[in-house]
This record gives sequence, structure tokens and C-alpha cells, in this order.
Amino acid sequence: MRMITKIARQKNNPERYNIYLNEEYAFPVDEAILIQFGLTKGKVLDEFEIQEIAYEDEIRKAFNKGLNFLSYQMRSEHEVKKKLLALEFGEAVVLEAIQKLKSYGFINDENYSKALLDTKKATMKKGPRAIRQDLIKKGIEKNLQDEVLATYSFEEQVKLAKQLAEKIVRAESKRTPTQIKTKIQDYLLRKGYAFSIVEEVLSQVEIGQDDDNWQQLLDAQGEKVWKKYVSKYTGYELKMKVKQALYQKGFPIEIIDRFIEEKENEE
Repeated sequence: MRMITKIARQKNNPERYNIYLNEEYAFPVDEAILIQFGLTKGKVLDEFEIQEIAYEDEIRKAFNKGLNFLSYQMRSEHEVKKKLLALEFGEAVVLEAIQKLKSYGFINDENYSKALLDTKKATMKKGPRAIRQDLIKKGIEKNLQDEVLATYSFEEQVKLAKQLAEKIVRAESKRTPTQIKTKIQDYLLRKGYAFSIVEEVLSQVEIGQDDDNWQQLLDAQGEKVWKKYVSKYTGYELKMKVKQALYQKGFPIEIIDRFIEEKENEE
């Protein structure tokens, strides 16, 4: 048995105290632990109580570290656990600290997941598949992933995906409709949208070219194709190579034929 003979507040951390037993320094404790165990001068402690106090104080330190980590932004339970383990707190201490943080509402994976969904939609216009990957990285359980993503309606997905598609249309005026559609499809799939959403968006987005635009596209792309093949082929073979290449790029047959005719007349 040992008696508390002195309790001194730490100079550098006023929320922590140094405990002296039998006139000798024994251990530090958080103010919350001081109150929890009713530590006062004259109180007698046995070895079991001292170990229990030390364990609870370690949990309190982990709790405070977790609270500080959460003060900058919302975090998932997985992120907080990873952080505390990295700070070399024991597994049992970390789990206890996390339970305390959850009981006070500082950790709530449901609220976190909803906030992450809203953020990814608002800032990056991501689709459900990409957002699910973000939730997986944050350690969110699959059932909660499904529950949160179920709130992301088909209509909202189409609305956001269409905004992305229209941006591509405006930026890719030097490409054919086929090329633009391919780019939209690839981009939206990478953004995490399902193919059904992509198809719906492509059916709504207007992608067209008038004769003047077709001519500009031919000036840019047709000339490159012609130069690529004219040095290797002649006659019918040259015509078919050019026609095939331009057709794959999305040029209409009548536009291609007119272009080839013009190139042949030049020669």
C-alpha cells in the first residue's frame, strides 16, 4: 500500500497532474482520471489500483489524441484507429478510446459516409462506383456503403454526368461526334458511372457538326491521315486506307468521299 502525498499540476500541460506516493514521484494522470478515481492527498492505493489508473490514463491520452485528429475534419472509425495505432497505443487502449469517441458522437461512420458522398458529388461529380471505392478506403462496412449509395438516385447521377459530358462537348470542338461520344463514355465510366447512366447521358447530349465544322475537322484530321498514307499507297489502295481511317474517326461517308475527291484533284 502506498499513500498519495502530493499532487502537482504540470507546468507545460495544465490538464495533467503528477502524482507522488510516499513523497516520491509515481506517475502522471489526466485531470479527468484524477476526478474519476477521486485521487486526493492522503488516499491509499494498492498495486492493482495503480495499474488500473495507469490503464485508464492511457485510454484518456488516446482519446485526446483522437479528438485532436478529429478536430481538423471528419474521420471514419478506421482512420482514427489507424492513426492511434501509428502513435503506438496498444490495441485494447485504442478500442476503448474509440468507443468513448463514438459514445460522445465524435465518430459516426453513417454521418461520415453521407458527408463523403455529398462532398464527392459536389466537388468532383463522381459516380457511385468511384465513391464506393472511396468508402472502402475509409474502412466503411459494405452494408453502410450500400445504404448510403442507395440515396444517390438515377436522376441525380444523370444530371451530374450530363454536366461532365457537356463540358467535354464544349472543349472538344475539333473532334468528330463519334470521337466525342467515345471520350464521354470513357470519362464517365472512369468517374464511376454505370453504363446505363452513360447511355442515358449520350441520348440527351447534343453532339452535331455543320458543314463548316466538318471542313475544319477535315483540315485538322483529314490532312494528317492523307499524309500518313499517301507516301505508302497509291490509287484504290490509298483511297480505301484513307476512307477506313476517317470512317473510324466518325466522319460521314459523303464527307470522306468529297475529301478524297478533292485530294485526288489536287494531284
